[in-house]
Amino acid sequence: MVTATFTPLAVSARKRLNPISQACHNRTMKLKYETAVATLIQFVVLTLLNIATGITSVVSTWHSDRPNFVSNLLSSLVFFLLIALWFGFIWILGYAAQDRRSKHLARLLIAAEALIALVALFNIKHHNSGLGLVTSLIDLALALWVITLAYRLSRADGGRIMPKSRRRQRRPPITPKL
Repeated sequence: MVTATFTPLAVSARKRLNPISQACHNRTMKLKYETAVATLIQFVVLTLLNIATGITSVVSTWHSDRPNFVSNLLSSLVFFLLIALWFGFIWILGYAAQDRRSKHLARLLIAAEALIALVALFNIKHHNSGLGLVTSLIDLALALWVITLAYRLSRADGGRIMPKSRRRQRRPPITPKL
């Protein structure tokens, strides 16, 4: 009967060889540098959250103020379309900035995301529902994330974005004792 014992070294080596964890690690590393993926995530998440906010607003108007139901429905629809178009533009801008590695497009993306962050801060201060507050907090977090990615892209000056490297201290060479 053969028994195997797992040492910490064997476990850490096994973790490094696991293809699923390696793929997840690679994906998270890419999310640190890709403005196109970040703006796509921002577009999808905020579009879905704004649909939920619009539906909540329309349903509450149906229950409390029926004569204004149609006007609220139309204004919510127009508001949703404007938000979808704006975040669609941001997504295209994020993709173009990453694809061209353009310093100017990255700065334009930073300016657009700063505007989004300011609106989110205003909405956080003046929210009217829990869902609106959560939507604004997520909006602010995603805007700050995209701003940091675009800042890294603008600092790269058209080159490859590399993580900060730490300098290793070199050990003195080992001299044989005589």
